[in-house]
Amino acid sequence: MKALRHSLVARLVTLLMLISCLAMTSISLTVVMAKSTQGDAAAINEAGALRLASARLINALEHPDSASRPRVETLQKRLASPTLETRSRAPLLSKRLFNGKRGQAATASANDALERLRQRFSTSVVPAVKATRRGEREPVALATAQLNGFIGQVERFVTLREHDTEARINLMGKVQTLFLGLTALLLLIALIDMRRHLARPLRQLMRLSHAFSQRRFDARSHFRSPDELGRLGRTLDHMATELDASYQALEARVAQKTAELERHNHALQIIHNSSRSLYGGGNDLCASAAPLLRRLEEVLNIGPIVLALHNEHDGSDMEILATHSHERPLYCRDLECFACLSTEDAPADDPHIPHVDEHAQALVLPVVAGHLTLGYLTVGYLEAPGPSTRQLLNTLADQLATAIYLEQRIEEQQQLSLIKERTIIARELHDSLAQSLSYLKMQVARLERMQAKRLSVERQADVIGDLREGLSSAYRQLRELLGTFRLSLDKAGLQPALEKTVHEFSQRLGFNIELIHRIPPYLLSANEEVHLLQITREALANTAKHANAHWARVSLTFQQARLHLAIEDDGIGLESADSPPLHYGLVIMRDRARSIDASLTLHSRPQGGTGVNLYMTPQADRLIKDKELMG
Repeated sequence: MKALRHSLVARLVTLLMLISCLAMTSISLTVVMAKSTQGDAAAINEAGALRLASARLINALEHPDSASRPRVETLQKRLASPTLETRSRAPLLSKRLFNGKRGQAATASANDALERLRQRFSTSVVPAVKATRRGEREPVALATAQLNGFIGQVERFVTLREHDTEARINLMGKVQTLFLGLTALLLLIALIDMRRHLARPLRQLMRLSHAFSQRRFDARSHFRSPDELGRLGRTLDHMATELDASYQALEARVAQKTAELERHNHALQIIHNSSRSLYGGGNDLCASAAPLLRRLEEVLNIGPIVLALHNEHDGSDMEILATHSHERPLYCRDLECFACLSTEDAPADDPHIPHVDEHAQALVLPVVAGHLTLGYLTVGYLEAPGPSTRQLLNTLADQLATAIYLEQRIEEQQQLSLIKERTIIARELHDSLAQSLSYLKMQVARLERMQAKRLSVERQADVIGDLREGLSSAYRQLRELLGTFRLSLDKAGLQPALEKTVHEFSQRLGFNIELIHRIPPYLLSANEEVHLLQITREALANTAKHANAHWARVSLTFQQARLHLAIEDDGIGLESADSPPLHYGLVIMRDRARSIDASLTLHSRPQGGTGVNLYMTPQADRLIKDKELMG
């Protein structure tokens, strides 16, 4: 019984077994009852045959004649033969009925009638029929009476046998009705139990599954039955409770992560938007980095932030920027800047201004560019930052390191450029104006000796003429140098200087000089640009002085990793590629070409005029080839 209460499967199996047993029992009883009626029809048929034979014998006894005498004899022999007795005692006539009151009574009456029929046939009918062989009337009448009584007993036997068969058939119907009722009762009990303990729980489970599919984990089955579906429902309730708690926790974590991602996205946007001002802020980190750090403090709920630079010479660290500081840095150069100072007028509960807490901790991040430590970024916090916040702070440190490194490199490059420019100016003054002044100094010394010897004025006039010509040449060289350096310093690059030079000499020559400029930007160094510009100016100056030209062109191109400078005109041309006496222009051009590892050639054009061609490999390209060879 305990198993039936706690197991739905056990109940269903038990009900099915009971229904199956009832069905098998009903079928078995029906088969037995059907077999019990076998032989009744045969017995009735035998009784009918016996009655018919008796009737024929009576007819033969009552109407004797010569023709029928043999048949009467035959019937008498047949009636007297043991065949009729054997058939009357056949097993088909002695089938037993079921044990029941009416069945037992019917069976006993039929058996008694059969026994009396047998006794009467042997004691009365057979002697009476045998007595009719003498032909007397009285034996015939007696035999006829005995046969009629025998026929009446046969009919009584048939009636009892019919009643016996009907009783068994009625009993079979009652048994079938009883088992059918029991089967229907068991089916009704099974249906009620399945509807209560199977159909309803399954519908409830389907509703639970539909609710779970819609992420509604607050639905419950509330099953109390001890069977399998009850345990399944309680398990689902427990699982739904845990899933609801987990889902709520996950939603809270998702909301927290979403808010954190939004903050980090905002912080990345701030870093991205501030990168331009950070990289273009020059040496003033207060103006470029302080607003960035303050906004990150508001977004990430951290602070204060202190930036210190590392001095690689003495190994010291000096704070250059501290958000919400109460003191101005000692190195501060702008007394009107308040980027590092806290806002004293702001209320104490202003959420946009973090306040230093005595329990605050600090996270120190190195500001590193490659293998070079530039400084340290100290970030204060009350709650330990998560991994994503630390990654953002590392990104901030990398951005600051890049900005500081670029500023330092720009300062170094500016200093190097200034030193290189000064070196170029000094060399130009030495190669041009210093030589002219030395020549003038020697001519002045010569003039002083001539005056000391009191030579004639005619002889001194030659020296004075040389001095005048040397001064004019020196003045011209000075003006050219001033124009050259003014061109090179006003705008960056060689192209603007060449355009201005071409425009200047076009005005001097009276026609437009063609200019072809086809080289990549930032290809040449400052030294190379100055030498190429000076060679171009010297060649155009020679064209203006000596060529008597009506057309000129300056071409600067770059192909196959070689630079080609060509200055051409349609003037009178050159008699020889050598320099004329006391003319240093071509010598200076060749010296400039040698200083930048270039080859310079001068020739007369077949169409007429002079051509100056310079070929060189730029320094940047040489460096690339050197690195490839080293690799």
